[in-house]
Amino acid sequence: MSAFPRSEGLAGSGRSERFHRWRKLLDSITRRLISVGGISVIVAVVLILFYLVYVVFPLFLPATSEYESLGHNPAWQNTEPLYVGVEEQIEVGFSIGRNGRIGFFDIDGLAQIEMTQLEPPGGELQAVAEAIQDPGAVAVMDVSGNVLLLQHRYETSFADGVENRRVIPSIEYPYGAQWRALSNGQAARLLAYSEDDTRLVLASAGASSLFVELSSKQQNFLTGEFSLDSRSMQREIDPGITALAISGNGRWLYATNTDGQVLVYSLNDLSLLQTVKVSGEPITEASMLLGGISLLAGDSEGLVSQLFPVRDENNQTTLQLIRQFEGLGGAVRHIKPEYRRKGFAAVDEIGNLALFHTTAGQMVLNEALPAGTPAALAFAPRANGLISLYKGGEAALMRLENEHPEVSISSLWRKVWYENYSEPEFVWQSSAATNEFEPKFSLTPLAFGTLKAALFAMLFAVPLSLMGAAYTAYFMAPSLRELVKPTIEIMAALPTVILGFLAGLWFAPFIEDNLAAVVSMLLVLPVGLLLFAYWWSHYTGPFKSWVREGWEPALLLPVIVALVYLSLLLAEPLQVVFFGGDMRTWLSQEMGVSYDQRNALVVGFAMGFAVIPTIFSMAEDAVFGVPKSLSDGSLALGATTWQTLVRVILPTASPAIFSALMIGLGRAVGETMIVLMATGNTPVMDWSIFEGMRTLAANIAVEMPESEVDSSHYRILFLAALVLFLFTFVVNTGAEIIRQRLRERYSSL
Repeated sequence: MSAFPRSEGLAGSGRSERFHRWRKLLDSITRRLISVGGISVIVAVVLILFYLVYVVFPLFLPATSEYESLGHNPAWQNTEPLYVGVEEQIEVGFSIGRNGRIGFFDIDGLAQIEMTQLEPPGGELQAVAEAIQDPGAVAVMDVSGNVLLLQHRYETSFADGVENRRVIPSIEYPYGAQWRALSNGQAARLLAYSEDDTRLVLASAGASSLFVELSSKQQNFLTGEFSLDSRSMQREIDPGITALAISGNGRWLYATNTDGQVLVYSLNDLSLLQTVKVSGEPITEASMLLGGISLLAGDSEGLVSQLFPVRDENNQTTLQLIRQFEGLGGAVRHIKPEYRRKGFAAVDEIGNLALFHTTAGQMVLNEALPAGTPAALAFAPRANGLISLYKGGEAALMRLENEHPEVSISSLWRKVWYENYSEPEFVWQSSAATNEFEPKFSLTPLAFGTLKAALFAMLFAVPLSLMGAAYTAYFMAPSLRELVKPTIEIMAALPTVILGFLAGLWFAPFIEDNLAAVVSMLLVLPVGLLLFAYWWSHYTGPFKSWVREGWEPALLLPVIVALVYLSLLLAEPLQVVFFGGDMRTWLSQEMGVSYDQRNALVVGFAMGFAVIPTIFSMAEDAVFGVPKSLSDGSLALGATTWQTLVRVILPTASPAIFSALMIGLGRAVGETMIVLMATGNTPVMDWSIFEGMRTLAANIAVEMPESEVDSSHYRILFLAALVLFLFTFVVNTGAEIIRQRLRERYSSL
C-alpha cells in the first residue's frame, strides 16, 4: 500500500516536469519570434534609409568627361571652321568653313558625307549665328554683310531594321537660297540671329554702324512656304562693340563693348535704352541662354556674367546683373548654351573648358582641352557631348556625364533669382510644357508647408486631446468614461481619405460661406463655456443634486449647441459693425490678406480631427494608469483634486503624454491625403491661416506618378522623402531622450 502513494507522486512529478518543459519551450519560441520581429523592423527601416540614400546620392555626384580625338579631315585644313553642329545620337556632324564650304561628316572617322559650296557675294564668310529658339536654324554672313539663312536637319531611318539604323542629314533653305543684303553693302564683322513662329530678326555690326532687319513671317497654308515682310534700320555706334545678341521675345538687342558694358537697344527704333556695367575688363564673348531671356557675357579675365530683364514696382523692365561665374583663367572665346537645360559651356583663350548651370549657380566641370582653344564648338542636343573643330582640320569629342547639374544646396534650400522674377525667392515648380522652362526645385516651401500644416493641426488637437484625456481619466464617471473613450478611439479608424474628402468638398466651402460665423465661434465658445463653468461652480440650486458626480460633461452638450446658434446669430451683425458687411472683402482690402477656400484653417481642423484620437487615447491611458495611491496620498495631505492632477498625476504620466504628443506630431507631419484634398497645394511661404500650402508628403503623392524615372525631378522627390524620414527620426530620437529623462525624474513619485 505504501507503493501507491509513491507511484501517484511520481506521476504528478512527471506531469509537472512535462508542463514546465513545454512552457519553457513556448517561452523560448515566443522570445525568439519577438526578437526576430523586432530585428526585422529595424532592418526594414535601415533598408528604407539605404534605398532612399541610394536613389538620392547621384544628385550630388560631380560631372565627368571623357576626351576623344576624332582625327584629322584634310578638307578642313586650309580653312577656318566658323560653325559646327551635331545631331542627337552624336553620329553625324555639320560644319561651316570660312571659305563657304558646308557639309555633313561622320563623327567616327570624320569621313565626308555630303558637301556643298556656298558662293558668298563678298568672297568669304565672316560670321555664323544660330537661333537659340531653333538649334538647326543658322544664319551665315560674308564680309560684305550679305546673309543667307539655312537649316540643317536629321532624320532617322529604320528601313533596313533597327540594328541598321541610319541618320539621314539634309540642308534646307526655308526662305530661299538668295543672299540678303543686311548691311547695305558695308563691311560687317558681328552677327546675331533670332527666330520664332511669327518673327525673324537679324542684326550685324560693322566698324561704326549697327544694322537690324525685322521680319514678320507668314506661311502659305497650301504650299507650306514662308514669306517675310521685312523692314531695315541702321544707327551709328561706338567702334568698341565686341558681340551682339537678340532677346528671345524680339524686343531688345544687346551689344557688349570693350569697356565691360552691355548696351540695350530697342528693336522698335534702335534707341539706346540702358547701359549696364558688367565688368571692369572688356567683354569678349556673349550669347543668349536657352529661352532667350538671359544674356551671358564673358570678359577678358575669364568671368562670365548672367543678366536678364527684371520688372520693378512701376512695371518698368530693366536689364540687371544677376550672378557671375568664375573658373576660367583667360579671355572667354566661346559661350555655348545647352539646348534643353539652363546650362552652358565656356572656353577661354588658353583652352580651359568649364561647364556651368545658372539656376544652381555653380560650376559643374572644369578641364583643360588637350588640343587648346577650338575654332568652333557645339553641344550635342542631349548635352552628353561637346564637339570641337580646330583650324588645322583636327576634331575632338568630349563625352559628358552630367545628369543633374541643376541640383545644388543653393537651388534646394536657398533663395534663387529665377528668370522673369523680380527678386530671389523660394519656389517649387517642377515642370512646364517646353524645354525653355527653368525648373524650380526649392524644398524650402515644401518643408515650410509641412511644418505649417502640422503646427495648425497640433494647435487644434493638443489642447482638446490633453485636457479631454485628463478629465476623462481623472474626473469623469466610470460609466460615462466607458462611452466616451471608445467613441473617441473609434475616430482613429476613419480613413484619412474620407476626412480629406469631407474637408475639401464640404467643410472648406462651409467655412468660406460662413467665415464670420466661424470666427465668432472661436470667440464665443471658449468664453461661453468658461462662463457656464463659473456659474455651475457657484450654483447651489436643487438641479445640481440631480446631476451625478462625473456626469457634468453631459450638461455641456446643450450649452455648446446654444453657443453655436448664438455665434450664427451674431455673425451678420459682427460683419456689419466691424468688417463693413463682408469679412472676406475687408481682409483683402484693409488687411491685404488673400483668402483661399482650401487653407490652413481647414487643414488645421481636419488634421486635428485625425490626430486627436491618437493623442487622447495614449494620454488618457497614461493618466488613468497612475497608481491611485499617489492621488490618495496627495488628497490626504490636503491638496485639492486640481492640485493633485497638476502636481502629481500629470508629472507622473508626463513621459507617456510626451510620447503621445510626439506620435501625434509624426502623424501630422506625415499626413498625405487630408493635406492633398483640403488645401490648394500651392507651395507658398505664408503663415496666414487663410492661405494654403503644399507639404512634402502631398508633393510626393502628387508628382511621383508623373516624374521620369531617374530624372532630377524623380530623385528630388526621393530627397523629399529622405528629409521626412530624417525629420521623424530626429524628432523621435529626441522625444525618446526627453521621455527617458522625464521617467527618471518622476520615477520616485
